[in-house]
Amino acid sequence: MANSSFIFLCFLLIFSGSIVVHAMTGTYGINYGKISDNIPAPEDVLRLLRMNKIKNIRIYDADPRVLRAFSGSGIEISVCLPNELLKDVSLNGSIALEWIQVNLQPYLPGTSIRGIAVGNEILGGDTSISEALVPAVRSVYRALRRLGLTKTIEVSTPHSEAVFSSTYPPSNGTFKESMMPYLGPLLHFFNRVGSPFYINAYPFLAYKFDPSHIDINYALFQPNKGIVDPKTKLHYDNMFDAMVDATYVALEKLGYTKMQVIVSETGWASKGDDNEAGADPKNARTYNFNLHKRLMKKKGTPYRPKMLAKGYVFALFNENLKPGPTSERNFGLFKPDGSIAYDIGFRGLVSSAPSKDFVLQGRFWSSQSLIIVVCTIILVLFM
Repeated sequence: MANSSFIFLCFLLIFSGSIVVHAMTGTYGINYGKISDNIPAPEDVLRLLRMNKIKNIRIYDADPRVLRAFSGSGIEISVCLPNELLKDVSLNGSIALEWIQVNLQPYLPGTSIRGIAVGNEILGGDTSISEALVPAVRSVYRALRRLGLTKTIEVSTPHSEAVFSSTYPPSNGTFKESMMPYLGPLLHFFNRVGSPFYINAYPFLAYKFDPSHIDINYALFQPNKGIVDPKTKLHYDNMFDAMVDATYVALEKLGYTKMQVIVSETGWASKGDDNEAGADPKNARTYNFNLHKRLMKKKGTPYRPKMLAKGYVFALFNENLKPGPTSERNFGLFKPDGSIAYDIGFRGLVSSAPSKDFVLQGRFWSSQSLIIVVCTIILVLFM
């Protein structure tokens, strides 16, 4: 008995360091961006998320107001170490340690902080900080390990489609050679610590830049003939799955056959400039309704059928202070007042029903109809 207990203890000691934490335990989450001066307070956002049973969110900073408001909610949050801190963190591990101690540790364990995204879309974007990404990721992980938090907080970094040289068909998924000096060591490290690969995948952007060659129904999860990958013979009836599988193929070509792919951003703009094809409320509603339905089925992709597809929709609110084209300010599922931007089955903080209508027993009545009903009841009572 003593020997078996000793063996069991040794087993725990050997494998306790291999426990992998996942920032996203569900399959559907939402990005909570705040580049705006008119969105609801964090306490109201929490109420909105609870009403709609959203349990996974990403924020683009470590806003203490959000972390404080979400304490005890059980909603799992992934925070972000801002791009502007990457160089300093990459050169000095004590800065990463201090950032975690100041910005995250005071809210643990009450607030369910489950992930740290080190920067956002670094590779393929700002080349001046590309070389800082890997050492910054390592610094953050070492700081978490020093604080005993590696089993509760995942380290990751999201990428844009700019890291690929090819994604079509999915079997051609390949990373750019110019990315490999940074991506190679990053993937090696993430594979060692068990982190997923996060990709920002937007069928909207693909359609926007090439509407004449892309079937919008394929982009929107609507009925269409789809495509058949000539190499794998797999059929794809939507672009979202194809983008995820192209990522799996690119990782496999580098030897990472078990690394999970999670979509850190995807969505569809409800408004855009004249040159932004497809940006309208109808398409936004269709994409986001079908995306939610697809992710809630909790199934894999054609190439990875046993690996659940997971994704965070972008975004919770329209953000009126975001720079760039009009579409950038119109990705929200909700308007600034907390009402729904369009109906995908979610509830808003305020009703979006027409103000001149009355709700009676689940049906909408005009004021004239209500007067007729009341008069009829009065007439019957006095007869």
